Amino acid sequence: MSGREFFVTRYEKLGWKLEKVEPRQAIRINKMNVKGTLDIVDRLQALGVKLEKIPFLEDGYWVYESKFSVGATTEYLLGLYSIQEPAAQIPATLFTDLKGKRVLDACAAPGGKTVQLADLMQNSGAIIALDVKKERLRALANQLERCWVKNAIVYPLDARQASRLKIRFDRILLDVPCSGSFTLDKNWFRRRTIEDVERNAMLQREILTEAVKTLKDDGEIVYSTCSLEPEEDELNIDWAIRNLDLEVERIDCCGQEGLTDVFGTRLDSSARNCRRIWPGQTQGFFVCKLRKA
Repeated sequence: MSGREFFVTRYEKLGWKLEKVEPRQAIRINKMNVKGTLDIVDRLQALGVKLEKIPFLEDGYWVYESKFSVGATTEYLLGLYSIQEPAAQIPATLFTDLKGKRVLDACAAPGGKTVQLADLMQNSGAIIALDVKKERLRALANQLERCWVKNAIVYPLDARQASRLKIRFDRILLDVPCSGSFTLDKNWFRRRTIEDVERNAMLQREILTEAVKTLKDDGEIVYSTCSLEPEEDELNIDWAIRNLDLEVERIDCCGQEGLTDVFGTRLDSSARNCRRIWPGQTQGFFVCKLRKA
């Protein structure tokens, strides 16, 4: 099953009615590479880039006017800031503490969140950044080099085989491959089917299962997707609670409570601790934080 009407009807049943969506470009200041955030903002604004602070992010700014690409400035090439979708800036900020920790970025390319992790860690500890496709790894490595990341190791490995590393991690970021949404793909409704969603949900469960094998007993997993489909979001988390002995921690970030009733199926009540961000100024997004029960 597919088509615009099919998916829009699903969203209405989940409590959201399709509206005009205009995701805005945003940047994130790489604080480890600058002396002061305001210096970079002032420099960009002097170049004619008009910025607006994103209220739910510490280091994020909307780009609401620029006569040129913000990916073509000297400041960008020097790694002083990254171009990163606002909702996508949330997951890395949800870990309790990152400095000096051993971190797995299981699906790392193209590297925006990896750079953000390094920034939050102040280049301390170690990040093992995985991706399965070599061409994506090159893009990842290039971004890490541009942003002066010194604590990351890029490794070609499928996240479903992460236990082969024989490393136990303090923190694991699972920004898993997903179905995406119509917000960033004008052909999404025409191309996507519910069968695609179900296949992605199974892949995500495999990645979650493997990640738990590598997590320290007191460790944390942050799971995120840019999908609106509950099969990839709350239903997967409900499955993880029941099958992987995980629990959902309460998080403080923008978005609505996670769904606990999906098309008549009651989920574990702790699924409300997840956050679902319906499209608007940002793309659609889903995020939650997990620990071993």
